[in-house]
Amino acid sequence: MIWLTGSSLAVCLVMIVGLLTLILFQGMRTFWPGEIVEVETIDGKRFMGEVSRHDTFTPGEDVLVALPDDVRAALEAAAATGTEVGRRLLRTGNYELSGEHFTWVSDHVVAREQRPAWALVVERQTWGRFFGTPVALRIDGEVAASDPEAVWDLYNEHHDEVRERWDERRRLETEEIGALSYLQERARLAAREAALDDPGSPAAARAEQRFKDIEAAAQSEFQRIRGEIAELNAENARYELVLRTADGADQALALADVVRAYPANSLSFAERVGIYVDRWWEFLTEDPREANSEGGVFPAIFGTVMMTLIMTLVVVPFGVLAALYLREYAKAGPMISAVRIAVNNLAGVPSIVFGVFGLGFFCYLVGGGVDAVFFPAKLPAPTFGTGGILWAALTLALLTLPVVIVATEESLAAVPRSMREGSYACGASTWQTIRRIVLPRAMPGIMTGAILAMARGAGEVAPLMLVGAVKLAPELPFDGNWPFFHLERSFMHLGFHIYDLGFQSQNSEAAKPMVFTTTLLLILIIASLNLAAINLRTRLRRRFVANQF
Repeated sequence: MIWLTGSSLAVCLVMIVGLLTLILFQGMRTFWPGEIVEVETIDGKRFMGEVSRHDTFTPGEDVLVALPDDVRAALEAAAATGTEVGRRLLRTGNYELSGEHFTWVSDHVVAREQRPAWALVVERQTWGRFFGTPVALRIDGEVAASDPEAVWDLYNEHHDEVRERWDERRRLETEEIGALSYLQERARLAAREAALDDPGSPAAARAEQRFKDIEAAAQSEFQRIRGEIAELNAENARYELVLRTADGADQALALADVVRAYPANSLSFAERVGIYVDRWWEFLTEDPREANSEGGVFPAIFGTVMMTLIMTLVVVPFGVLAALYLREYAKAGPMISAVRIAVNNLAGVPSIVFGVFGLGFFCYLVGGGVDAVFFPAKLPAPTFGTGGILWAALTLALLTLPVVIVATEESLAAVPRSMREGSYACGASTWQTIRRIVLPRAMPGIMTGAILAMARGAGEVAPLMLVGAVKLAPELPFDGNWPFFHLERSFMHLGFHIYDLGFQSQNSEAAKPMVFTTTLLLILIIASLNLAAINLRTRLRRRFVANQF
């Protein structure tokens, strides 16, 4: 039995360590810049791109019939001996020209292969990556440089200032225009509320007039901001980078659309490390782009952490109070036994069922009632009557409530009866005994329940698909506008982001590395939250050494 149990533990540890090692290896290598390969096939086609992965296959008759006689004979001889043919998946990019992001190239059809020194990898705002060699940089339609080295130097000279103007344009569009739209919307809602409360009254007329004044002022400000945006766009439109693809076609790229470019085959190790760190920083601090397959995941990080904290703040107090009543106040009987059975059974309900319940109860029933009472001016557009981060947190709080109740009950039961009786003998009431004797000594066990609830809630995805998580949420649940915490807003979640990348992306091969990287990030965030809770539990244990759960 000792060998059996020990072997089972070893197998479990190997599985866990193997999974984490796979995720760590795949996740950490995603942003490392690789070399660019240019291959020419025996039929004259040229491809340029990064090697994504290697594979082997057995060519069928449809492949063999299109090959030259000598190549076909060699492959048929290899197939007779059971030898498979190698092939590589090249990330060729250039989607607007080729209509595909990746291309399989079999080793037996490669006539020539090289690694051009000036092959550039260009990461763009849209259309994905572009691969080519620089042939010109145009300023105002005129060629300012045509030699690859001169083009690269001129690109480095102007790209930073172009991207600064692009960032300024984005700030004007999101912050300043967003602030004006927010003021307009508040004035419109105030006028509508006044009209609903007392139609035709002087107060309603004043509110309507104020809305018109704010709208007129906002329109004037809109024109000014649009003028600034037009100037920034016109200045950036002066610069174009011209690249030549592997098949000889020239393509002009707006410099403002280029996020990052680098000559992959000419980088030193220090330069590769710099690009690697820069990509990680972008991943952690920027918004996603290119259908979430590139860019950052900051909105998903923020949404995951905020939802988990709200869920924890809700589930722990209610779970502890329920466990206190069941253990300290309620008398044993059929009703309490039924409640305990119900709590244990609740832990086995599929998570998607909680999502359906959250959608029907929180979103439609509670949220619809809140809209009818507090936000009638916004109807029929819902405010709380649709998915949001608050309803997602409450749904997951219900999902994890049994974990907290069971852990708290067990930790309360672990406090010796003699300590309670000693407190009663000193004249303390039941609540004083619970607050000063029982709860402090049961707190490490309560924290264990909170840690387990936090870990499970942060990784759940199925309920969130129904109650608030979305593919892309431009507005965070927290901003500088009153009331600052917008709990009614939809949000991005790392778990849902992983699902979206893995199963909903139109570019699945490009998204595959991001799946591992986002999974690694989600594990690290959950581990960080758990470590903070474990640290708090350890401090409590040091304070109350004896009789711990």
